[in-house]
Amino acid sequence: MFDLDWIRRLIEMLDESDVDTLELSRLGTRIVLSKSPPVTARLAIADPPSLDVGSPALVARTEPEEDLVEIHSPMVGTFYRAPAPDAPPYVEVGDRVNEGQTLCILEAMKLMNELESEVAGVIRQIPAQDAEPVEYGQVLFRVALDGTG
Repeated sequence: MFDLDWIRRLIEMLDESDVDTLELSRLGTRIVLSKSPPVTARLAIADPPSLDVGSPALVARTEPEEDLVEIHSPMVGTFYRAPAPDAPPYVEVGDRVNEGQTLCILEAMKLMNELESEVAGVIRQIPAQDAEPVEYGQVLFRVALDGTG
């Protein structure tokens, strides 16, 4: 367990620093301290991109005007689509996902953090590249909410 005074000191140090998010795990307890709220936005795509052989992103053709929810990286780290190099990806374009379902792993400072879906729907795009660095706030997935795709 974490000492509350220690956590308060961490919050004060986080407030005074340039660091945006701090994540700690200890004996099965996980604490995430962040200055910014999780970023999830609705986006209407007027002219959706199609799958392009030269494009590094995985993209499914979507209907014009389809509302998509973007799932952003909550931290700086390395994006992994699968739990291990020889394992299948957690999700593919076109897969239906449920709220709380693991979408990927974000590695930060040798810690493997599972990113869970905040919405239920269908994966329409995976703009991030496997085993590549991602920035805080970068779009990792675009999901058509249940009932829209």
